[in-house]
Amino acid sequence: MNHKPPLILLTGAAGFIGFHLSVRLLKAGWTVIGIDNINDYYEVNLKYDRLNELGIARQDIQVNTIVSSTIYPNFSFAKIALEDASAMQKLFDTHGFTHVCHLAAQAGVRYSLENPMAYIHSNIVGFTNILENSKQHKIQHLVYASSSSVYGLNSKMPFSTHEGTNHPVSLYAATKKSNELMAHVYSHLYDLPTTGLRFFTVYGPWGRPDMSPMLFAKAIMENKPIKIFNHGDMARDFTYVDDIVEGVYRVIEKPAKADNTWQSDHPDPASSSAPYRVYNIGNSSPVKLMDYVQAMETAFGKEAIKEFLPMQAGDVQHTFSDVSDLEKDFDYRPTTPLEEGLKNFANWYFEYFK
Repeated sequence: MNHKPPLILLTGAAGFIGFHLSVRLLKAGWTVIGIDNINDYYEVNLKYDRLNELGIARQDIQVNTIVSSTIYPNFSFAKIALEDASAMQKLFDTHGFTHVCHLAAQAGVRYSLENPMAYIHSNIVGFTNILENSKQHKIQHLVYASSSSVYGLNSKMPFSTHEGTNHPVSLYAATKKSNELMAHVYSHLYDLPTTGLRFFTVYGPWGRPDMSPMLFAKAIMENKPIKIFNHGDMARDFTYVDDIVEGVYRVIEKPAKADNTWQSDHPDPASSSAPYRVYNIGNSSPVKLMDYVQAMETAFGKEAIKEFLPMQAGDVQHTFSDVSDLEKDFDYRPTTPLEEGLKNFANWYFEYFK
């Protein structure tokens, strides 16, 4: 396996982070096969437009069929659902993947209140298919997306991977916590190197329409009120997408190893006697919600109409990432200032939406 040229399966390739990571991997010379089920949780045209930037035309996409890029000779794509066990097995059997980066998931804290079964199918059943196939095909490294939402009721700041995360407050967070537990089982039983990455409030060009940058931008430009929850008393560790992608890329290249100092009588949640690790990737510099709104107004050159509302069920008041392990193990930490990132986002927004 170690002598194979790297071939990575990237799930969620039509998604926000998946699109940007595809470009990063391709420019670094990796061969990438991307999959996505292109569900309608949010506007599918945005997903197809991202794929078009990768050289995959909408009219060429068919279910369970690999399509080659017209722009990147080492990229191809297939529309496949994670929970389709036979399609996933065939995909792994056909292609000699050396690595897997699993970003696909049913996303969104608030939507998990409305459609819980979507999260079970995609995030639990789908992840089981990823684990089973990675085990059977002796994948060199499985990297998967977790979430800062796993910290739930934990109020100890900054959020550290060495602290417990046993009190999630949304089903979405519970499925991401479950993914970490499931990955550990496969690392322990089958010596499968797995690394989970807890992302903190990712934003930037080609972002998701259900997240605040896109929601706020649309409202500001249409002279509609932006919804400010908990009456503005919130803070987020906003992380620019290029910073997230660079962190993921570095992690992919360095498979998790067993921690020889790990102690079973004082178990560290971030590592294990198995080849298993969990890291935060965040800007480690939380921004108050009202300061963020002001930065959005500056980036878009227009004042927002504000509607103040109570806290939403399943939300957390503050996020703040401790990235010391990421810095120690990969010599990396996100650095893009919010103002710079939002300016880049605004430039893309004006161009994309004309």
